[in-house]
Amino acid sequence: MAAPEILVQTQLGERGPDRKGKVRDIFEIPSVHGETEQLLLVASDRLSAFDVVLPTGIPWKGTVLTQLSLFWFDLTKDIIPNHYITSSVADYPEPFASHRAALRGRSMITRKAKVTPIECVVRGYLAGSSWKEYQQSQSVCGIKLPAGLRESDKLPHPLFTPATKQETGHDENVSFERVAELVGSDTARQLRDASLAVYEKGSSYAASCGIILADTKFELGFVDDGCGGDRLILVDEVLTPDSSRFWDAESYQPGGPQDSFDKQYVRDYLETLSWGKTYPGPELPSEVVVRTSEKYREAFRRIVGKELCLADL
Repeated sequence: MAAPEILVQTQLGERGPDRKGKVRDIFEIPSVHGETEQLLLVASDRLSAFDVVLPTGIPWKGTVLTQLSLFWFDLTKDIIPNHYITSSVADYPEPFASHRAALRGRSMITRKAKVTPIECVVRGYLAGSSWKEYQQSQSVCGIKLPAGLRESDKLPHPLFTPATKQETGHDENVSFERVAELVGSDTARQLRDASLAVYEKGSSYAASCGIILADTKFELGFVDDGCGGDRLILVDEVLTPDSSRFWDAESYQPGGPQDSFDKQYVRDYLETLSWGKTYPGPELPSEVVVRTSEKYREAFRRIVGKELCLADL
């Protein structure tokens, strides 16, 4: 199957994005009153590793992120509502509807939310930075764990390990108590409870597909509930290979790294380079690009149960 053209930055005629994230291009959609109540989110094929956007794009990546997020938004909407409105380009307002080729499959219109300044991380297994911390202190983000755990071991129970978002540099892990200080104790509890609930449902479903959801992160925000208050919703993306570690359950063997369907493959390659993990990032060789694209599409196929095909979108 031919790969779609790599989208590095969305350009709709003369209009570029109003904001550009590491992966997503964001366009504001003003209401009739001139206020921005909706956003068009376009998932590019850019890849960020160690908080650096790499110069090499990954074919299919933005489409996988969007389509998997749509799948999970629908599956978890009974736990917490989300910001999704539509992904049908034919229903987009102009000038967006006229750019179907660029937007098909990789975009969605969403509600604009007041996003909390917290990365809501949930860890179910000992991997990545949590494994490094555990080796030093037998703790993860300050939470004490039993002695004798191995790399990739399942934790006694999933941990909510939040982090504060940083405009530059790495996000900073913080305690639940610090989150309560930043956003209030009631909001902190809502963030924790919603994150753990979505992780539990996602983990259970992924297990039925032969995938272990080792850890993940969420973004949440508030919108007007229509009654003068605020309602917490899930925003951005959910349970994708960019925001999660997906392991192959059949080959799972604790005691070392695992076969995965996420960008860990790229991180592992970058670790072999003499690169200081600062901008600019290195170009990726073609074999790493191809294999990473295959892993992302395999994650989609196993979770959604069908091949990713642009003709279906």
